[in-house]
This record gives sequence, structure tokens and C-alpha cells, in this order.
Amino acid sequence: MAQQDWWRSAVIYQVYVRSFADGDGDGTGDLAGVRARLPYLAELGVDALWFNPWYLSPMKDGGYDVADYRAIDPAFGTLAEAEKLIAEARELGIRTIVDIVPNHVSDQHPWFQAALKAGPGSPERELFHFRSGRGAHGELPPNDWPSQFVGSTEPVWTRLPDGDWYLHLFTPEQPDLNWAHPAVRQEHEDILRFWFERGVAGVRIDSAALLAKDPDLPDLATGPHPHPFVDRDELHDIYRSWRAVADEYGGVFVGEVWLPDAERFARYLRPDELHTAFNFSFLSCPWDAERLRTSIGTTLAEHAPIGAPATWVLCNHDITRTVTRYGRTDTGFDFASKAFGTPSDLALGTRRARAAALLSLALPGAVYVYQGEELGLPEAEIPRERIEDPMHFRSGGTDPGRDGCRVPLPWTADAPHAGFGGEPWLPQPAGWAAYAADRQAADPASMLALYREAIRLRPAFGDGPLTWLPAPEGVLAFTRDTGVRCLVNLADAPAELPAHSRVLLASGPLDPRGRLPRDTAIWLRA
Repeated sequence: MAQQDWWRSAVIYQVYVRSFADGDGDGTGDLAGVRARLPYLAELGVDALWFNPWYLSPMKDGGYDVADYRAIDPAFGTLAEAEKLIAEARELGIRTIVDIVPNHVSDQHPWFQAALKAGPGSPERELFHFRSGRGAHGELPPNDWPSQFVGSTEPVWTRLPDGDWYLHLFTPEQPDLNWAHPAVRQEHEDILRFWFERGVAGVRIDSAALLAKDPDLPDLATGPHPHPFVDRDELHDIYRSWRAVADEYGGVFVGEVWLPDAERFARYLRPDELHTAFNFSFLSCPWDAERLRTSIGTTLAEHAPIGAPATWVLCNHDITRTVTRYGRTDTGFDFASKAFGTPSDLALGTRRARAAALLSLALPGAVYVYQGEELGLPEAEIPRERIEDPMHFRSGGTDPGRDGCRVPLPWTADAPHAGFGGEPWLPQPAGWAAYAADRQAADPASMLALYREAIRLRPAFGDGPLTWLPAPEGVLAFTRDTGVRCLVNLADAPAELPAHSRVLLASGPLDPRGRLPRDTAIWLRA
């Protein structure tokens, strides 16, 4: 594969800096910690690192409330350190992808602070969505739009003492930008150039389908497209201009695009727009053979006409960890169904997560691995008094939030705080040290060993398309153009293996008769 097309089949590791590794001992992960662990990431074999926002931020929403895109938050380090990290990673053959949050900024951003001071009707307020309220005295919000935090009952409008209301689809500390204003578009193109010039290879676009708003800001009426703030046609002109910037530097984009309509999803991946987009149907799919096969087939079919590669991901910084999810009665994922105290069989979940790792890494396209998945970390249940995620508070305390998948990583089993650094900003559960990277590195049967070997062997599948093979009910079986096969048994009974010359890798041992046990995957050379 040509060097410039690396992203089409890359293994990309997601770094949530705050929880990855603490280099200065203050309990918060930082760039020094990441730099110290670059050899670990190189040994894992990943092609690129995607960093969640590392910019200056009040951290009201985990860094997705950005106050300055050209500055690193002091909790993480400095811009000079970020530049060193980008360069050092590249020396190890690892590219860097940064996160951009174009829908909104922090309420501490200079633009919003200026808008607050300037008052109603000012040019500064035109960069955001300020409106008068409804009702006899303007006491009601301008419209009925719902929060983008599932389960939140709080409004998306906040009223200021001067009478104006401003829009925030997320928290009040994250005012939405007005993308109809040319200064907003120019600023973001300048931000893209700023980071491309510092050596990043790509940009992940947060909430990519939310930027454009109906200028009339109408109530949310049920019915056909267009939606007043989701997936509006104006977005495509924005991303075409972004693509022109990326093409100047050979950069790539991956969009966070949650859309049920496959045809409209594919529009974002046209040759002059985004290079890739996250595949959320696979991520949220239950551990069910037929549904997984449908998700995989539909994903490949919707990407094929436009020649864009699919992406595969099992978990991220917002999603319940794979081991825990697959050990539950309901193995799918839905924000609306999250609840405290949901039981999980972690042994079962681990077995399935190992099989899912081999499944995802065998599929054509790019694979994203969220930090800690290669260690088989379960979801942590955070004590209520330690929860920081605004999703929890905006749900009235019913949603456990997303902190459970953001607990700082365990590196060294016998070190304080499992080798993370200082006392972690989120508490590590009892027994966390059992998952430590150093212990797993010495165990050939560990989850870490499985990921390392799977990533090393992944090129054996080649770059060709997927072809489904005949298989018993409950078994997924496919091959690629090199003849290497992947089988995943989700049936109740063990499955017979087809004729083969060699077993490349299995997620667990075969049974005494050489059959593939339930919840196990295997790679075979024909």
C-alpha cells in the first residue's frame, strides 16, 4: 500500500491523555507520560495515535470545552512538548491525529468572553447563537431543542442578565459557534494549518454532523429531513473547504458522524470531503452472529460506492468498555440504557472481547483501539462522590456517566497506583494492578500478548475485500484476497474447523477434539 494511503488500513490507538500516564506525579496524565510510553506503543505495533483534546480548557467536559486551540493545557504540558511528542512518535513510525471540536468552544474562549461584554446585538455575538427569549417577557427559551447528552433534562439555552439567551447543545460552558459566519470558518481553517504545520498527520472531527444550524432556529418538528441542527446540507461545503486544507499537507480526516441513514452517512466520505468516519453500528452491535454479520456487510456496502475505507472500533472514551459490555445480558450499547449497578460476567466478557479483537483486526479498513482495551480493562464503577462527567449531573444523577472507561491505566503491578504516577484523578478499582502492562507483557496468554500478535500478523490478510464463507449457524467465517480466513464462533456448540495448512492465531485454546469453542475466534491459513 502506498505510503500516502497508510490510513486506509491503519491500526490507530486512542490516547485519552488525562488517564494514560502521569509523568510529573500530580495524578493527571500528561504529554511527558505519553512520551515515556512511546516504546510500549511502538511494540504494540500501532500506526498512529489519536489524542483526545489536549488544548487549554477549564475541563468542564473532559477537554471538549476548548479555550485555545493553539495552546496545550498546562495540566498536560506545553506546545513545545507536543511538538516533541509528534516528532518522537514519527521517528518510531507512529503518526499523530489530533481532535478538533468545531461545534462549540469553552465559555472561557476569548470570543465568547468578548461576546458577553459586548452585549445584545453586537458583532461579537454574531459568532454564536444569541437570541431573545419567547414569552411575554422573554422568559422562555427561543426553541425546544433537546440536549445532545442522552437522558439530560436540562435546556440547551442559557439566559444572561442582559436578557439574551445563548445556545449550547451540550453544557452551558460549551456555547455553540455560528458556522454561517465567515470568521468562524476562517478560524478553523487556520487551526487546521497550525497543527498540520506542526507535523500532525490527521484530524478527528468531534460531533461532525452538528455544526450547521437552520438560521431560523425553529422548534424541532418531527418529520422528514432537513433536521434543524443535525446533518444539514451546508456541512458539506464546510468539509470541502477543510479537505482543500488537508490536501495541502497530505493530512487526513476522520469524522464522528452518528447517522442512521447509510446514504447520507456516505456523503461525508465523498472524495473531496472526509477520508473516513467512525462506524458506530459495529461499536454498538450486540454479541450476536447475525447482527454482527449484518453490521459488517452494511458497513462495507455503504463505503464501497465511494471507495472509502471502513473503520472498526469496539470502544472509546464515551462507551462502556468491551469486557464489561460483552459480559452483560444486553451486550449492545445505547447511551439511554446506561445505569448504575448493571451486573457483568467479566470472565465471559473477556473471552468475547478477545474474540472481538481478532474479528475487528481481520476486517478490511482501519481499526481504532481505545487505550486499555489491549489490557482487557473492565468498566470501573466510580463512587458517586468522585464522578466528574457532566453527563451524570445533567441526567439528574441517573446516568453513571463516562468516567468508568476513563480510569487511569495500570502500568506496573507492584508500584503505587499501579504505576500510573501520582494519586490518580479518578480512583482505580481494587485489583486494578492485576491488569498492569508489565505483568501482561510477561504472560503469553494475556490480552496484551494477543493484541501485539494480532497487530503483527494483521498484514497477512492483505488489502483485498472480504468474502463470506459457508459456516454453521452462529459462526462468522470470511476470507480476504490472500486466502487467510477468520472464524468467530458465537454458537452454543463448538465448531469444526475447515481444512487449513496452519493456525496463525486464536483468541483461546481449541477443545480436545480440535474444534473452535464458543466465543472464540481463530485465524487460519488455507
